[in-house]
Amino acid sequence: MLSALDIARRLDAGTLSIDALYDEIAATIASREPEIRAFVSVDVEAARAAARSTYGPLAGMPMGVKDNIETGDRATAYGSPIHDGYRPAVDAAVVALARRAGAAILGKTVTTEFAFFSPGPTRNPHDLEHTPGGSSSGSAAGVAAGFFPLALGTQTGGSVVRPAAFCGIAGFKPSFGRLPAVGVKIFSWSLDTVGVFAKGIADVAFGAGALADRDWRVDGEVPTPPRLGFVEPQPWAQADEEMTIALERVRIAAERAGAAVTSISLPPVFREAFAAHKTIQDYEAARALAAEVDLAPEKLSPVLRETLEEGAALSSGAYDDAQRTADQARRAFADIQSKVDVLVTPSAPGMAPIGLASTGSSVFNRVWTLMGAPAANVPGLRSAAGLPLGVQTIGAYGDDRKTLKAAHWLEGCLATATSGVAAQ
Repeated sequence: MLSALDIARRLDAGTLSIDALYDEIAATIASREPEIRAFVSVDVEAARAAARSTYGPLAGMPMGVKDNIETGDRATAYGSPIHDGYRPAVDAAVVALARRAGAAILGKTVTTEFAFFSPGPTRNPHDLEHTPGGSSSGSAAGVAAGFFPLALGTQTGGSVVRPAAFCGIAGFKPSFGRLPAVGVKIFSWSLDTVGVFAKGIADVAFGAGALADRDWRVDGEVPTPPRLGFVEPQPWAQADEEMTIALERVRIAAERAGAAVTSISLPPVFREAFAAHKTIQDYEAARALAAEVDLAPEKLSPVLRETLEEGAALSSGAYDDAQRTADQARRAFADIQSKVDVLVTPSAPGMAPIGLASTGSSVFNRVWTLMGAPAANVPGLRSAAGLPLGVQTIGAYGDDRKTLKAAHWLEGCLATATSGVAAQ
C-alpha cells in the first residue's frame, strides 16, 4: 500500500519524482486491476500531467473518487445504468477542494448502485473470493491494492468504515457536514456523509484534514493513552465469535498500554434509533430518487426498487417520529461521550464474507452515522484465515481530531501487541 504522508514528504524533499510515483502506480494497476476491478474509469497519464502543476498540501497526490461523487472531467454514473455516460458540468465540491489542495484525480472507483446494496464487480485484494465491502467498494479496494494513497467515499449506513475494515485500511467518516456533500448523488440527505480512505490513521487524518481545511493531523506527535469506552453487545449488532475474541484482546492490550478502559451500555433509545435509521433512510431515498423511479424503474435492481417502494409507503408522521427519536438518541449519545474520549466497537460483525453477492452487514455502523459522529476504522487485526478485522473509534460530534488521535494511539497499540505475539 501507498502512504499519503510518505509520498507528500518525499515529493516535497525531492527524493521522489512525479514520474517515478506514477510509473509505479501504472505498473501496479496494470498488474492487479484486471482481477481487483476497483475502477469505473482510470487515466494515469491525465493524472500524471495534472500532478506536475499542482500546489498545496496534497500536491501531486493521486486520488480515487467514488463514482457517486461528480467529476466535471469524466463520466459519473452513480453505479446505475440509468446514468450511463452522464458527464457533469462541474466537480462535486469535495473534488474541487481536493484539486485545490493539489490532488490529481486518478480515476472513478466502483460504487454499488446509488451507494446502496446491489454490489459492483470489485473484489477484495486480500482474497479475491471475498467482498471488499460497500458501497465504497472501489475506493477501499484501490487503497488496499496500492492503486492510490487516498480515496473519497461516502457513508449512509456503513459504507466507509465497513469496507475499510474488510480491506485492512483506515477509513474515516468525519462529523456530519464537515466535508461538503454538494455534488454527491444524494440517497439520504440526513445521513449521507463524505469520507476518506488511506493506508493508516495518520495518512487518513492528513488527507481528510487537508480537504476540510482543519487541523486533524496526528503525525509528528506522541500519542497519549485515551479514555476508551468499549460498547457492550447490543441486540441489533452481533459480532461473530472471532470478532468477539479479537475485541476482547484489543481491550486487554489497550488497558495494558495505559488506556483508561470502561464498559458502556447504551440506553434503550438506541434500539429505537437503530430502527429510526432505516425509516429516515428509506423515506428520503424514495424522494431523492423519485426521478429515476418515474423515468426508468426497470433499470433499478430488485432490492433497491423494493426499498424505494417501502420508503414511498412511509408516512410523513412516521418519518417525523424517527427524526425525533434520532434527536433523543443524540442527546443520550452526548451524555455518554462526556465520560470517555471515544467509544470502541467492531467495525463489522467479522471478516469480509465470502462471495460477491453481498457487501456485508452495516449493523455496527448505522447508529453512529445517524448520530452524525466521527468514526474511524483502525486497521491492524487479522482473522485466523488471514483476512483483516476492524475495530472503530467513535467520537462526539465535532471531536474529529480527538477521534483520530485515539484511533492513532489504538493503531500503534495493536501494532505493538501483534508484533509481540509474532515474536513469541
